[in-house]
Amino acid sequence: MVQPINLIFRYLQNRPWIQVWVYDFITGFDECKNLVLDDAEEIHSKTKSRKQLGRIMLKGCTITLLQSVSN
Repeated sequence: MVQPINLIFRYLQNRPWIQVWVYDFITGFDECKNLVLDDAEEIHSKTKSRKQLGRIMLKGCTITLLQSVSN
């Protein structure tokens, strides 16, 4: 099993799109798994409406799923 911090580091290095209820590339993270995303975009799953969020920080303790997605 891959440790979460190692997976986040791999995503930081390879820069794939990830799905965290917002879409963007990981710009940075810390030991608490807080993530910094630039030019984040929120996409509502039912209506498919989009909202530009800009630079955001996601608190690591609130993230339950992190998945690489294709463009």
